Amino acid sequence: MASVLLPNDPAPGFSFDNCRRNTMLEAKGFQVPKAVKTGTTIAGIVFKDGVILGADTRATEGNIVADKNCSKIHYLAKNIYCCGAGTAADTDMTTKLIASQLELHRLHSGRPVRVVTAETMMKQMLFRYQGHIGAALVLGGVDVEGPWVYCIYPHGSSESLPYTTMGSGSRAAMAVFESRWKPDMTEEEGKQLVRDAIAGGIFNDAASGGLVDLCVIRKDSVDYLRPYEVTVSKGKRQGSYSYARGTTAVLTTKIIPVDVVDETVRRLEPESMEVA
Repeated sequence: MASVLLPNDPAPGFSFDNCRRNTMLEAKGFQVPKAVKTGTTIAGIVFKDGVILGADTRATEGNIVADKNCSKIHYLAKNIYCCGAGTAADTDMTTKLIASQLELHRLHSGRPVRVVTAETMMKQMLFRYQGHIGAALVLGGVDVEGPWVYCIYPHGSSESLPYTTMGSGSRAAMAVFESRWKPDMTEEEGKQLVRDAIAGGIFNDAASGGLVDLCVIRKDSVDYLRPYEVTVSKGKRQGSYSYARGTTAVLTTKIIPVDVVDETVRRLEPESMEVA
């Protein structure tokens, strides 16, 4: 039972009360807040011995670079990782939630988690919220049936592909994959291909940038290469920005004295307050 001292706990999970509020305000003629566009380049391929995931490291807030080195490849299980594009908070919390569910599933079943299990959990969750969670995901992993790469969209649809990209730089990355991907690639060939695809997004998409992160998932091991490569190194400062005193001429000087006045604060007692 709720009380003033012990109110009811809020319902767990995501809350979309503001979406209903915005719909009501729109019906009354008010302008609905616009969604903030984000940018990312993420990719994943299947190679001869496993899966390679890649991502850039730039996080944007509109036209502002919020973070130059954020991690977009998230841990789900020992054999499964996921790249996230879209709203950073949504991708981060969604992958953490699914990771905890997968661990509970592993403990209950006593077997390693299959990639299709993670894919099913993610798409069912995103479909439940009808696209209000801004998470576009590239899921990759290796299980008893081999390597898998899934592309999961924010509304809950998904597809299994040998190579895929998502994010605002996906067109440039997909151009690299379409021209160079081939079955049974070696690990080094795959790493170079994913690197070039992410670099294509970094150099051709204003919202993508930073470094190139890779995650190589094999049957019995995982290499999380962060960073794998620095695509653009920071330039060195060309000149000195320390100026000697007097470099800028002072034309006039005016000093206004300020008188300090002592102030006393009288506390208003409760009994002396008047209630209207």
